[in-house]
Parts: sequence; C-alpha cells; structure tokens
Amino acid sequence: MVKAAYSRDTTPGTSPRTRILVAGGGYVGMYTAIRLQQKLKRELERGDVEIVVVSAEPYMTYQPFLPEAAAGSISPRHVVVPLRRVLYRCKIVSGEVRSVDHAKRTATFTTLATEEEGAGAIQIGYDELVLAPGSVSRTLPVPGLAEYAIGFKTVEEAIGLRNHVIEQMDIASSTREPALRDAALTFVVVGGGYAGVEALAELEDMARYATRYYHNIKPEDLKWVLVEASNRILPEVGEEMGKYAIRELRARNIDVRLDTRLDSCENRVAVLSDGSRLPTRTVVWTAGVRPAPVLAATDLPLNERGRLKCTAELAVEGAEHAWSAGDAAAVPDVTAEEPGTECAPNAQHAVRQTKVLAENIVASLRGEPLQTYAHKYVGSVASLGLHKGVAHVYGRKLKGYPAWLMHRAYHLSRMPTFNRKARILAEWTLSGLFKREIVSLGSLEHPRAEFELAAGGVPSRPLARRHEDPPMSARERRRGQARGARPPGASGAPSGAAPEDREGKGKGPDAPAPGTEEG
Repeated sequence: MVKAAYSRDTTPGTSPRTRILVAGGGYVGMYTAIRLQQKLKRELERGDVEIVVVSAEPYMTYQPFLPEAAAGSISPRHVVVPLRRVLYRCKIVSGEVRSVDHAKRTATFTTLATEEEGAGAIQIGYDELVLAPGSVSRTLPVPGLAEYAIGFKTVEEAIGLRNHVIEQMDIASSTREPALRDAALTFVVVGGGYAGVEALAELEDMARYATRYYHNIKPEDLKWVLVEASNRILPEVGEEMGKYAIRELRARNIDVRLDTRLDSCENRVAVLSDGSRLPTRTVVWTAGVRPAPVLAATDLPLNERGRLKCTAELAVEGAEHAWSAGDAAAVPDVTAEEPGTECAPNAQHAVRQTKVLAENIVASLRGEPLQTYAHKYVGSVASLGLHKGVAHVYGRKLKGYPAWLMHRAYHLSRMPTFNRKARILAEWTLSGLFKREIVSLGSLEHPRAEFELAAGGVPSRPLARRHEDPPMSARERRRGQARGARPPGASGAPSGAAPEDREGKGKGPDAPAPGTEEG
C-alpha cells in the first residue's frame, strides 16, 4: 500500500510551488543540491521553489579517501559530509527511492519510519527530477562470495575491513594451529582497479607496521594476493605506470596474479583460475560496480549497461524535466574523436557534471538556453601506500613520492567543504608526528553483544566470532529483504566476465564516481 504524501503545494490563491526532487545524496546529488540552493536562493526564500533530497544515508562519502580511512591515516567521520549541514536550504529525507513514474511525475520511496510503521512506501510528486543513485558493487556468481567476501565501497566496509585485518593478526598471534595461523595471515583482494590496489597497498602498509607490536609475527609472514582478470592493473594511469605499480607491489612481497579470476571462496578457501588454492579468512571484492537497481524500476530510457540515456546537456533523452549525471548516466563525450563515445562513469567527470547539471536546471526553470557538458580527460593519480604512488596527468608521468603528494593534493582539493579539508590536513600533519594506531574496534559492529551475554541472553553473534562473517548492519539486512536478496551475479554477468564488461573498478580521480559518487 502506498501512502500519498509530499504532494505539491497547491494552496488556493497561490501559484504551485516548483519541487525539485534529488534522488541520491552522493557526490552528484549533494553537489547538485548545493549549487541549486545557491542559484535559487531568492526563489527558495519566497517559497516558489522547494528542493527535496532523498538519500539512504544522511551523509556523502568521499570514496577516494576510504583506503586511508581503512589504514587509520584519516578518521572515518572526516571522509563523510553531513547532508543536513551543507544542504541547509533543502529538505532532507532519509530514505531510498524504490521506483519512479516520470509520466506521472511521482517517485516512491521508503524510510526507516515507514519500516517501523509498517504502512508501506511513500509517494512524492515533483516537477524536476535529478536521478543520481550512484552505483553498487558488481558481483559475479562465485561460490562462497556472498557468505565470506567483504566489499570496499562504503565507510562502514572500510572500517570493518581494518578491524578485521587487525583481528586476524590477533588470531594468528594467539593460535597454536599452523593452518589457522596461515589462513589468518593470508589476504586476497580481487580487482586491480583503484579500489583494489589502493585498499591493498594501504592495508598492507598498516599490517606490516603493526607486526612490530606482535612478538611472533614478522612482515614476511603476511601473504597479500592481488587477483586481476586482465593483463594489467590501474589501466587509467597508462601501461608504463601500471607496470611500475606491479613492480612496486611485488617488491613489497605482494603476490600480483594477472589474467586470473576467483573461481570460488567456499569454506574459506580461495580457488583461483590458475589452479591455486589459498586457505584464507579474508577475501576483499573490488571487481567493479554496476548502476543502482532503482534505475530499472523507472520508465526512463536505459542503455545496454543499465545506465540512463542522457544528452550532452545532462537531460534524460526523451524525458523532459528529468536529469542525471555520474555513475547513473550515459553522457555523450563531445570531446572524443570517435562518434558515439560516452563519458566514463568516473569521479573526474562527475565532479564537473554537477556544475553544468545545476546550471541547466536553473536555466530550464527560467527559460534560458542550456549548456553542453564538455570535459577532456586530463589523467589519473593513484596511491600505493604511504609516500608511494603513480600518476599520469596532462601527459606527464610521475611515480613514488611526487605522485603520492599529487594524489593527496588533488583529493584534498576535491574534498567537499573547508571544514573537512582542514580536519583531514590536520590529521595528516599529526600522523606525520606520531605513530599509527593499530587498535581493532570490531565490537563496535555489535555493540549489544556484551550486554546480551550479561543479561543472560544469547548474543546475536557469538563474541568469539564477531568477524567470522562479513559485517552486516540491521539496515543492510532490511534492504536485502526489501530487494528480494538477489544472489551474487543476479545482474546476469557470467563468472569470469571480461574486464571491459565491468562498469568500473574503484575510486580514483577517474574511477567510478562516488554516489555519484565522488557520490
């Protein structure tokens, strides 16, 4: 049953209020709303325009900083931006858009309150729609993947992975079973894009540093394996810099497996396509993303990859008053030499598309001409751990410390709000003066376990097995139930799909956009 709510204001004697609905609070959604509230300040004050932002989370996550948050270089709360603080002229609704009927100018969404009330979803009317739900992790039908693997797309996953890695070292340090020790100290990362390489490099740095505090674990005891289905990693930085990255990782005793796929990870054994069997308690999946499922629940046109067909003005083709950008949008690249080329679904484009998107919505409301989005690819930067990196920017190739410094400078400049920039800069400064923190706070994921045990109940997850399964919040469980809990690979991609079939691999300056995604 759908509750009729959030109808447009049609009070007698007044003109109808124009409602702009922004579906998604990631990078595209947040920055579009910020610019809209600036451009439409007078209209908002008069009550002629209303901006409603529907977001599953009350914050935007800047995903390029997730690897550093996982390694402890940045506090998790500083890689997220509270929507209610920056969108102070907008109405923020904590919920998820489930479907869109653009022909009727309505969208259906649920909130935490609707779940508690049990009254069904809510319907909201709108005049202008910005559909920016971002992307979700793309999984394949790999046996054991859903049960044992951990993603690396949210701040919760990044911090959960950090706690998990440190806890595995605690297990290895205290066990008397060689097999358990070896499995605990073996870490398999699947995906050689930005997310996989940067996460592995930062966590390996952290774990290697942490070994100095364990009397019976040496750096060489740690086994890190990077599994990539293609014949190269970090393709966005070019072949030469990609080869340098491989040499750098292998020099740190990291096992880089190219042209290799994960065939199974059942029973905590990673089986690779080259025949290797690796007993491991840690499998990190970063092998690409796909458009958010909500796009399929709309009456808007999609391309063969499930992204919205958009014009160069960021309007949805054949659908007036509908707009999109970032991961969800297939936007023509007018700067490309080859006709029909689309802008890559990465952060570099998403950052710039938000400005044109907001300008065009305002121009549409005022009856003014629309702008065309045009941006030529300028290059990429990637971190390989503390003081190490690769970059290919404006035709120049950098590696080592200069590339790492450029990586930090670029992403600091792109981090939303001066508040977050200052906090991150302060943390970087302090981390250079003091030692790393190597504390696992895994109990934060199940805060009631101790109390349930003390009260005589059975903990929702046994205390000794807090990290034996991938962390899943109550909200995630509810979402899975609401979506029908589709199994890995339900998108139809076959196991071992070619790398070019993936929508993206991570979050660098030209990786898939945050929530888009850089939102």
